Amino acid sequence: MSLSVLYRGSKIRFKISLSRRRLLSYAGIVAVGLMVYWQPWAYKGLDSDYAQQRISKEQQQLVLQQQALKSLRAETEKKLGAMTLYLGELRAQMRRLDALGQRLASVAELDNGEFDFSQPVPAGGPELAVADLPKATGGEVLSQIDQMLARISDKQNQLSLLESVMMNHNINSESFIAGRPIDSGWLSSQFGVRKDPFTGVPAMHEGLDFASYDEDVKIKATGAGVVTWAGERYGYGNLVEIDHGGGLRTRYGHNKKVLVKVGDVVTRGQQIAEMGSTGRSTGPHVHYEVLRNGRQIDPYKFVYRKIDDK
Repeated sequence: MSLSVLYRGSKIRFKISLSRRRLLSYAGIVAVGLMVYWQPWAYKGLDSDYAQQRISKEQQQLVLQQQALKSLRAETEKKLGAMTLYLGELRAQMRRLDALGQRLASVAELDNGEFDFSQPVPAGGPELAVADLPKATGGEVLSQIDQMLARISDKQNQLSLLESVMMNHNINSESFIAGRPIDSGWLSSQFGVRKDPFTGVPAMHEGLDFASYDEDVKIKATGAGVVTWAGERYGYGNLVEIDHGGGLRTRYGHNKKVLVKVGDVVTRGQQIAEMGSTGRSTGPHVHYEVLRNGRQIDPYKFVYRKIDDK
């Protein structure tokens, strides 16, 4: 292979012929010259703008991660604080239950060790390795503590009721319903169909009304029992309802002020409210009902019966 260049001018004429070896030599010289000029092997350094962008981006990511960790730490501290409060309340509730259990066991003369609250409960079983323990999140633990608190509260109410019964309330004998729910006043409306005081049309009146113009008339329980309602109720105003057992309940409506709360154990003759005119009422009185198995019956025979007529 060879390269020939022929030039013809008006006065100049020349011819250059390059052999293959010479042509390759010239090409190599040119390539070496270009490499010497550009020096691709030399370190050119890092682009400062690109480096700054990368550093800024990494700094932003670190700030976000730091904020996320701080938020996670604060949330964890809140949960741990809540769990500490729950556990403290659990310990207080358990101490109260222990004291109440000891008192009840003493009154009942239970000395066989079953209710010895001063000693740990005998227990046993195969040992469970830590790796075999059930996994639970913080939310699950809090939920379980809430459920335990609710169960303890229920048991505490039951024990308190048992204590009241055992100590001197004598529910079995005093749940017998007798007498009027007030000390002073008169019977103002009978049980049965009557003219409605608001509409004037015949309507069923499912209780007895006792009225009085005296101030601060006391409303009293006509039998011992457990309060199952203590507050506002449609039509009744401020209502107290007492469960006497055996399917019997009494209601005392339109009170100005209620003096008991749900779960209280009351005895016959105990004041439970003050006479008023709340709810669907035209003046100060107490609407008195007696219910047997959820249905209102005429309270008249209970009002005028004697306590000895059991």
